[in-house]
Amino acid sequence: MAQDMTLLWGSGSPPCWRVMIALEEKQLQGYNSVLLSFDKMEHKSQQVLDINPRGQVPSFKHGNVVVNESYAACFYLESRFKSQGTKLIPDGPEEQALMYQRMFEGLSLYDKLGAVIFYDYYVPEGERLESALKRNTETLATELKLWEGYLEKLGSGSYLAGKDFTMTDVVVFPTVATAFRFGLSAGHYPKLGAYHALMKERPSIKASWPPHWLENPKGQDTLKDI
Repeated sequence: MAQDMTLLWGSGSPPCWRVMIALEEKQLQGYNSVLLSFDKMEHKSQQVLDINPRGQVPSFKHGNVVVNESYAACFYLESRFKSQGTKLIPDGPEEQALMYQRMFEGLSLYDKLGAVIFYDYYVPEGERLESALKRNTETLATELKLWEGYLEKLGSGSYLAGKDFTMTDVVVFPTVATAFRFGLSAGHYPKLGAYHALMKERPSIKASWPPHWLENPKGQDTLKDI
């Protein structure tokens, strides 16, 4: 099954990482894994454009099926291989409701994180404003406090949508890990820190950990004061 799958991805990209975690959790190791360099603009290569006309990664193909949006690819894998590996969508309606709620809230966290850590990258030098960065930072801090509160309410040892690992963790953990990679303090956010530590021990996370993070474990300190 996995031999018919191809994933084009970039190291450290949360959307790519989501799909890689889903593949691991559904026991679909052995797929055709193509690591591309963002620095060399390989995500704009013809190899990617043949699968994804947006020139973005992840670009995912299973046989004749192409699913490039990371959330969609994760849902596809759960639906197609529902009886295999980890059950990522709970049966109970209340559990499902919380899972879906947190999943899509994860997109807000991802956007607000990116607005801070990639501000210099996306905004031309002449258009950068300290007031904008300050506003983005304060908005991210408010968002992080929401997630800290969610975890506190769920109790020690919980995942993002309850006591069980779900699709929420597949798609949101890469964003949480990126925040800590950029210096987020577990001292400031102890519940998120505990969740981060819990997830780092999961086999699917270890197997898919960004290779350049392994080469340089230190990361950056962009978020250390938030």
